[in-house]
Amino acid sequence: MPRFPVPAAVPAALLALLLAACSPSLDWRELRAEPSELQVLLPCKPDKGARRVPLAGPEVELQLLGCEAGGATFAVLQADVGDPVRAAQALLQWNQATLANLKAGPPRATPFVPPGALELPGAQRVAAEGRRADGSTVQGEAAYFARGTRVFQAVVYADKLTPAMTQPFFEGLKFR
Repeated sequence: MPRFPVPAAVPAALLALLLAACSPSLDWRELRAEPSELQVLLPCKPDKGARRVPLAGPEVELQLLGCEAGGATFAVLQADVGDPVRAAQALLQWNQATLANLKAGPPRATPFVPPGALELPGAQRVAAEGRRADGSTVQGEAAYFARGTRVFQAVVYADKLTPAMTQPFFEGLKFR
């Protein structure tokens, strides 16, 4: 049986990939995004905050759970829009505002409905490349979804997004 030589760089590259996958900079932990029943995976201990913003009508309290790890910013935001009819409009408005703020190029969007969420027209996962305030390039990926009267945005920003950042984060979104 013929033997095929393995270039020396292949085992080294595989080892580097395995070590990156076990990177201590992404220490994933499951949390509940209170006051909702949304379970999230974050790679670091999150900070919490809140502020009032207009969203599909009157101002609502926007709650934030987020942190920075491995060169990326991870955040889960939520607001109660008070009426399930406003939820779809809120998701679309939120997506448009985020892309405008990012000064994003053409986005790539796919439907996104985590377990327990509503199937709405604005429920989607959107990836885009844009510019920070200082003009540097940033990649962003966000998911927009709703449950009842509560709307959510889960987002990751980094110079260069990788599957090790995005896959656990978005796959970890689910309702209890």
